[in-house]
Amino acid sequence: MQVNQRIYLSPPHMGQEEQQWVHEAFATNWIAPLGPNVDTFEKDVAHYVGASGALSLSSGTAAIHLALRLLDVGPGDVVFCSTLTFVASVNPVLYQGAEPVFIDSEPETWNMSSRALVRALISAQRNGKLPKAVIVVNLYGQSADMDPIVNICEAYNIPIIEDAAESLGATYQGKGSGTIGKFGIYSFNGNKIITTSGGGMLVSDDLEALDKARFWATQARDQAPHYEHSEVGYNYRMSNVLAGIGIGQLRALPSRIQARRAIFANYVEALGPIKGFNFMPEATFGTSTRWLTALTINPQQAKTTAASIIQALSALNIESRPVWKPMHLQPLFKDCTYISHTEGNSVSDQLFEQGLCLPSGSSLTEYEQERVIEVIKSLVYGGMTHEIA
Repeated sequence: MQVNQRIYLSPPHMGQEEQQWVHEAFATNWIAPLGPNVDTFEKDVAHYVGASGALSLSSGTAAIHLALRLLDVGPGDVVFCSTLTFVASVNPVLYQGAEPVFIDSEPETWNMSSRALVRALISAQRNGKLPKAVIVVNLYGQSADMDPIVNICEAYNIPIIEDAAESLGATYQGKGSGTIGKFGIYSFNGNKIITTSGGGMLVSDDLEALDKARFWATQARDQAPHYEHSEVGYNYRMSNVLAGIGIGQLRALPSRIQARRAIFANYVEALGPIKGFNFMPEATFGTSTRWLTALTINPQQAKTTAASIIQALSALNIESRPVWKPMHLQPLFKDCTYISHTEGNSVSDQLFEQGLCLPSGSSLTEYEQERVIEVIKSLVYGGMTHEIA
């Protein structure tokens, strides 16, 4: 390997079995959307995570959009959403003409704070405007602490959409991440733990709702010998070719999880002793896939910053990224309400300011990981201070 060969944050990791299923799609001429690979992929995902049914789609964003429509979210409605996430978790709220309210993280999991959620719901009830749904995002391969969130939402009769785009394969109290809310969604984007190039999945135990979503996702074509449409639909289908990739990828998921957890453990062993380096904790309620190795850098203790490390790695052709910029800090949502973990204590702001995601792909070699570690160690211990601003 060349010393300066690019190291990516989370590249696709393809095997051999994917090609067999794609070849089957070509051999049988099932190239257009839908087909036997789609059916198999849906059944396989539902079985793997423990859901009654699944609907394969063009993206995880499409899955959230359909879930919101199934819950009758529309103009004038409010939807609560985790603030520490990618914008795709929230854009579908705008598609439906609704208003997002952002809920802070908790330090124990980095996911939605039940304390902030309670305060937000008390305030919403006082104002006579309870949310139509709550979107809980499971970050970086780990489930949120769902029991208190579920109990709170049930007390107010509010359904949960579980955005598990980053946590396929993680568990919570023995259940698959994404199966605890009314609806769960997964993403198969190229950087996820398994990929179909692009794609997503909506899962639920409500099979009737999934059938309705399937109808909308295929342009809402009514049963008729001609093209008849009585409802608005979408072109949200997944192709049979991409579903074939997904079938092969899903069968490798356990090994992908094992590899990413091992990579995380290596980072912790090598960098954990450095003062001010604090890795994302793994909650006792389940297992994280460690989709990305995420940590925070305390600049006073570590004598460096996350931004300096990102810059030093980039100079050597190594990709790393900050933790997600919270939605309440985004220009798009500058006028939206935000509820912090506790009064005057915004956990997500601090995670963004100090957070760092390191290369974590399941195909990352020991040599590549050592490159990453050595750059960081050299920076921390003064060997590369001349390379940063």
